[in-house]
Amino acid sequence: MGRRAAPHLHVGLFGENLTTGGVDISGAVLGERWRIGAELVLETTFARIPCATFQLKMAEPQWVKRFTAVARTGTYLRVVEPGTVRAGDEVRVVDRPAHGVTVEEGFRAWMTQPELLPRLLEVDGLEQEMKDLVRRRLAGPTAAPE
Repeated sequence: MGRRAAPHLHVGLFGENLTTGGVDISGAVLGERWRIGAELVLETTFARIPCATFQLKMAEPQWVKRFTAVARTGTYLRVVEPGTVRAGDEVRVVDRPAHGVTVEEGFRAWMTQPELLPRLLEVDGLEQEMKDLVRRRLAGPTAAPE
């Protein structure tokens, strides 16, 4: 029984708008701000959550499970200050919140380790909609809808 060949990983395959090198995205703190080049400032908002559409695109029946096990997810980014990005621009961390909740920890809390969910409520910059979803998960399946 042979091992299945990995799909060719071309630019944009993961739906990314920005590809970086040498940046520890999984270790980035939620709400961390990055300056890229001279103008652009981005803020990490939450880990990328895999879905069935992504699995179909990868043509790998166990893709979501494998992706989740590795927990190297990438992150969604909010534009804080718009600007031009050029290939080779340096990515510098310009602000790192003290709460310490990383992109990877947020992903694990959401996907595989619900005991970590209360940590997400410590993240000041987390979208209110996401905080509401976390509260509903913590309340359990019998919680009344809001």
